[in-house]
Amino acid sequence: MKAYKTLLFDVDETLLDFKAAEKQALSLLFKEQGFPLTEDVKVRYKEINDRLWQAYESGELARDEVVNTRFSLLLKEYGKEADGARLQESYKSYLEQGHDLIDGAFSLIEKLSNYYDLYVVTNGISSTQYKRLKDSKLYPFFKDIFVSEDTGFQKPMKEYFNYVFKRIQGHNLAQTLIIGDSLSADIKGGLAAGIDTCWFNRDGKHNKGIVPTYEIAKLDELYNLLLTSPSVR
Repeated sequence: MKAYKTLLFDVDETLLDFKAAEKQALSLLFKEQGFPLTEDVKVRYKEINDRLWQAYESGELARDEVVNTRFSLLLKEYGKEADGARLQESYKSYLEQGHDLIDGAFSLIEKLSNYYDLYVVTNGISSTQYKRLKDSKLYPFFKDIFVSEDTGFQKPMKEYFNYVFKRIQGHNLAQTLIIGDSLSADIKGGLAAGIDTCWFNRDGKHNKGIVPTYEIAKLDELYNLLLTSPSVR
């Protein structure tokens, strides 16, 4: 096992339960709008949202285009015109309330902070991610937080990782590991940036050909995996 010094952690579906936060935020938003949030609407929202974020990751769309159009595009399919930017502001305020932790996240981060330099690398909205990390009590364990909105780039872009690496004092590619749930953003981005990767695959997803350095199904497996590293004393 290599000796790591720097651990880069994704946030959503890696440390914080984004699905739970999203479910609550959508429920509150659609209740506010007086529009029924049926299973069909949920499925269609996910399809539209996933497509837009994939376009963002590939550099085809700006973040504002994603968040300010997804709800208007969705409701337009159901015959309702809506101000996408205004709906986004309401959704963001609801989403910020969601900070449920993935099982084992707090204890893992607390323990690892004694041995490694921990950083957050996340795509998303800066104010939302900072609030959720602070409310979850994880924030103090990280040396810095890198949100795509602040960097001007996003995972998996190499420019994003270059931005991060330049701001980590004494950074060494060989001593860096990224941990995340997304093959397309975290693992693909980490591989392209020349660092080792750990895919957090708690749902048993099929690997689409992007091969990580390590793969775990539970967060505590990461601690056990790193126990063999000379970095742990």
